[in-house]
Amino acid sequence: MDMLQVVAELAQKTPSKILLVVLDGVGGLPQEPGGPTELAAAHTPNLDGLAREGALGLLTPVYPGLAPGSGPGHLALFGYDPFRYRVGRGALSAIGIGADFRDGDVAVRGNFATLDEAGRVVDRRAGRPSDEENARVVSKLRSAIQGLEGVQVSFYTESEHRFLVVLRGEGLGEQVTDTDPQRTGVAPLLAQARASDAPSQRTAQVLNLLTERIRAVLSDEPRINGALFRGVSLRPRFPQMSEVYQLRPACIASYPMYKGLASLVGMEVLPVEGAEDAPEGKLKALRENWSRFDFFYLHFKKTDATGEDGNFAEKVRKIEAFDRLLPELLALKPEVLAITGDHATPSVLKAHSWHPVPLLLRAPWLRNDPAQRFTEDEAARGSLGHLRGVELMPLLMAHAGKLQKYGA
Repeated sequence: MDMLQVVAELAQKTPSKILLVVLDGVGGLPQEPGGPTELAAAHTPNLDGLAREGALGLLTPVYPGLAPGSGPGHLALFGYDPFRYRVGRGALSAIGIGADFRDGDVAVRGNFATLDEAGRVVDRRAGRPSDEENARVVSKLRSAIQGLEGVQVSFYTESEHRFLVVLRGEGLGEQVTDTDPQRTGVAPLLAQARASDAPSQRTAQVLNLLTERIRAVLSDEPRINGALFRGVSLRPRFPQMSEVYQLRPACIASYPMYKGLASLVGMEVLPVEGAEDAPEGKLKALRENWSRFDFFYLHFKKTDATGEDGNFAEKVRKIEAFDRLLPELLALKPEVLAITGDHATPSVLKAHSWHPVPLLLRAPWLRNDPAQRFTEDEAARGSLGHLRGVELMPLLMAHAGKLQKYGA
């Protein structure tokens, strides 16, 4: 039986509140053997005080040895087995930005990239352009490309280097590989159908033609002159958190992908003022809606982005910036507070990794815990042990008094 079904049978409504804070990509590695990770190098008096008061453990978001994308990493944190509930990045972005994305459409997440004269990838993110520059280039593509091979093509701005394409036409499939090679110095990959079904083969053909057309349209651009595609996906349907957990759940996030994930599982996505680097808007949304919901998912992105950029010092600063916000979260007095990550993004790897991430829990009825800081090493000493991502929600529900006894 699916664990979601078991939890759904046991869930009960209570007035207690759960706050789940996801520091995206927070786990790290030392820059050199014996050195500190980003968390260990950061000055985090508030997190460390909370660590001494609460309990810590390690959490493997998806499965040992697998470096998860943000989609499966988050779904696991919400209690959805990512091997059963699968969703492409394109669908998440489409839902997150409110694109015209219907049943039968295919959504694809794009990265604007910089290519050299030979067509090799120089920068997978085109220097992280501004949102305004992104919108300008997307407008240029909209004017030049409306359809290919009888398939309607719609472009949407997401943020920085990220954009979205929605394909609409008869007989499109989602079993298609990414064109992003995930490294520089090589050409973009060809999209290929993973299965022999004609719909996926048609989608792969359209994507390859689209890659060529985009490069031709952007040939006069100095930096944004190519596109890399990932996450080809149809629109999925998932069980809703309100039904499974008997919760009134809300999402506070800035990036479309995470808002899309939250929408898929039935969270109400709250409007947030300001940019990701200005967290006052998120705190305002949390305070103003505190009485309306009993589960809040609060997302912070920059711990991941700085890790992907290979900027150890800047990731440390982002961790320290969150630490300064922590007293405002504690002032709301959630009965259950959890702080963790959806995956590790060590600066030395400049990519998601398979390493477990620390989990900090403040809740009623905790056992004594020897951990003194919110770091990977201290988390390994903690009383929560080593969990998988899908085990987190039942633990939070239990500490919030929201689960009845299982069995006779």
